[in-house]
Amino acid sequence: MTRAGARVRAWQEQRGALARQAWRATDALRRGLVLGVALVVGGVLLHSLAPVLLGAPLLASSALSLLIPVGGQPRTTIRPLPRTVETGQRARLLVDVEPGDGAELVAIRLPSPHRSGVGPVHVVPATATTLATNLRWDAWGEHAELRPDLMVAGPDGLLAYGPMVGDEARRAVLPQVRPLPPGPLPPRSAGLVGAHRSRRAGDGIDLRNIRPYQPGDRLRRVDWRTTLRAGSRAVDADDVLNTLYVRERHAEADADIIIALDSRVDVNDKLGDWSLGEPGFVRPNGTLNTSVHAATALAASYLRQGDRVGFVDLGRPQFSLPSGAGRRHLMRLRHRMLVCAQNAGWAPRPVLRAEQVPPGAVVIVLSPFLDDAVVGQTLLAVRRGSVVLAVDVLPADLVPDPENRWGDAVRQVITGEHEIRLAALRGGGVPVVSWLDGVEVVAMLRRLAAPGRRLAGRR
Repeated sequence: MTRAGARVRAWQEQRGALARQAWRATDALRRGLVLGVALVVGGVLLHSLAPVLLGAPLLASSALSLLIPVGGQPRTTIRPLPRTVETGQRARLLVDVEPGDGAELVAIRLPSPHRSGVGPVHVVPATATTLATNLRWDAWGEHAELRPDLMVAGPDGLLAYGPMVGDEARRAVLPQVRPLPPGPLPPRSAGLVGAHRSRRAGDGIDLRNIRPYQPGDRLRRVDWRTTLRAGSRAVDADDVLNTLYVRERHAEADADIIIALDSRVDVNDKLGDWSLGEPGFVRPNGTLNTSVHAATALAASYLRQGDRVGFVDLGRPQFSLPSGAGRRHLMRLRHRMLVCAQNAGWAPRPVLRAEQVPPGAVVIVLSPFLDDAVVGQTLLAVRRGSVVLAVDVLPADLVPDPENRWGDAVRQVITGEHEIRLAALRGGGVPVVSWLDGVEVVAMLRRLAAPGRRLAGRR
């Protein structure tokens, strides 16, 4: 058996022993009986009344507490809440407590609405069989929000049951969907329906061309104003028939967008904190938190207008999500963000395979661009023929480590290398923007989709 397996087994045995325990005498009861007997016996032996007057009530009260029957196995029941909640959502948690016979006080650990974690211990009378507290989920991720540890005290606190370690309750808090104004994406050659203009002719709205009538054209497409102007110059009836003109419009196509998220690093603006952190912990103002919010906003925006969105985790490609559409796909994508955050960590080689990017899709890379490998993968996507947009999520003003005399020099080196990588991306035909509120990203996508503009990465 491995060391980790032995620890798990020992933990399970300890929990089982705590669950099988019964009512027991507390130290206060033992001290009361011992001290009461000692005072009474000492007063009798010394023929002194004062010790007897002090010890007799103490001994009597301790003995009388044993006459009050206690029994039963205290337990708690948590009323169910949704397994998945939204960021900023509130809920009321109800916990039913069965303290057992003869109980007077209940000490239970309940979460607090003003702090994160399992919460402090509350001491309430045993008559309060239903306890309530308010919950609010301010940070996304999977959190341990409740562990109802329980301890019950009998008459005068001289008998007790517990403590019992409660089962930990974890809940998935989805990233918040922030509104983002959708912009037009570069059209793709597949599909005849959607919200974007295609280069091929179809039944869209935007005018593509006015041309002479051809067999098979519908009469409702005839441009009568142009036809009348051309017909006024006709000589005979055959010329009139040959001067029918129709309006040709662009087809409307849906678009594919692939969001590539760099989960390998999670840093904030303080260089001294970069070496801190633990697996599964997401910095509130870090690059991973910014990338997840940006990815969620972009996905929700374009899924809302009928486009297809896919997701790629550059550090762990097994958590990637193929392109899909609809509200259910957005929910899957947000859940996948939680999985990526729990397993985030350094990987020396980012992966963006060709089969993960559909033909004609737009690839948006969200990364702080702190190493050359992610730059190489981004440029490789351009060479494959994809339209790529790089979104830099590194904080603009890095703060050097005040406890290190080389702190400012380190900051200058990191900033200089970062600028060189961004310049290499621009030199390779990849537009680079920073993520503030998403407006700059949408504006760049709009410029990429402008008519007559040669898209970056197209050959």
